[in-house]
Amino acid sequence: MEELLRTTDITLIPLAKTLLDAEDIPSFELDVNMSILEGSMGILPRRLMVRTDDLTRARRILDLAGVNYEG
Repeated sequence: MEELLRTTDITLIPLAKTLLDAEDIPSFELDVNMSILEGSMGILPRRLMVRTDDLTRARRILDLAGVNYEG
């Protein structure tokens, strides 16, 4: 698994997951529980992971959609 993006923007990961799902690229969100523990103040970033083999394609999909995934 490789990190595709890391963000405190609560709207970015659902958007990225939707775009990836549409292209049949599985993804996995990390740090969800840590974000909940900190009280949803947006201090702790969440990470979206994809398989290593899918990383280049996933980045291209986000690029085409205009998603800024680089922190």
